[in-house]
Amino acid sequence: MLEEKRFAVLIDADNISAKYIVSILNEISNYGVATYKRIYGDWTKSTAASWKDVLLESSITPIQQYNYTSGKNATDSAMIIDAMDILYSDKVDGFCIVSSDSDFTKLSSRLRESAMFVLGMGEKKTPKPFIASCNQFKYLEVLEASDNDTEMDVKGVSDDPRKAALKPEAAGSKSSDNGKSMTDLSIIKAAILKMMNEIDGDEQSMNMGELGNRLVKRYPDFDVRNYGDSKLSKFLRKFDFLDIHTKGNSQSMWVRLKKPQDNNRSQPPKKKKRGPRKKPPKKEINPQ
Repeated sequence: MLEEKRFAVLIDADNISAKYIVSILNEISNYGVATYKRIYGDWTKSTAASWKDVLLESSITPIQQYNYTSGKNATDSAMIIDAMDILYSDKVDGFCIVSSDSDFTKLSSRLRESAMFVLGMGEKKTPKPFIASCNQFKYLEVLEASDNDTEMDVKGVSDDPRKAALKPEAAGSKSSDNGKSMTDLSIIKAAILKMMNEIDGDEQSMNMGELGNRLVKRYPDFDVRNYGDSKLSKFLRKFDFLDIHTKGNSQSMWVRLKKPQDNNRSQPPKKKKRGPRKKPPKKEINPQ
């Protein structure tokens, strides 16, 4: 059995809502074990009361940090100091930084320089510099929508009005409120086409897992759930220029560009239009 990677999950309570906590922990479990689970904020504020039950249920350690000066946020500094202490302890393999604040861009870059895997999480308003500094970045709205859809499917509720409002397609659309948006589908499409054309050989085939990894490296916020799909294979089938297949007895899936003849075969042959039938000439009967 392979040893799971150990992560330090550091959450900025000043920029994250308590409703995302379950989705955050569910997502990090796909990558490894959360060895450290800490959340930073001023817990003396009245607004912090909503966090109590969530933190107890999730076993997250709240770190108290007062704001020393009005208008200044001391939470960021506390998170950065703890992150560096954890880094030098050599007890983790990666970090999960949960915030929509660009102030953590430098921290993320520094952790990656130390060969740490950095998973960022934040809302759609998160600035691009912080997103680009992470190995991967997940939108919290999309994670919550995915969890809600799964819960509804388990309960057999298909006509819940909340389901339409929380569809990943909606999460993948551009945000007009703040001008920030996730990577557009057209950009992903162009990147896939470019990568496939760069493959040497006549077959121009690439393993599906490798293609997904390359997309994540280019676009840290790439996640098929952003575009309304649950699997990479379903997402790739949206593109009519791709052919998904297996090789021999292997169960792994491969992707290649469709050849022109493949496109012609996929289209049903056109029926020839027939003109009006001509009536046969009447036979003349000779009188005897």
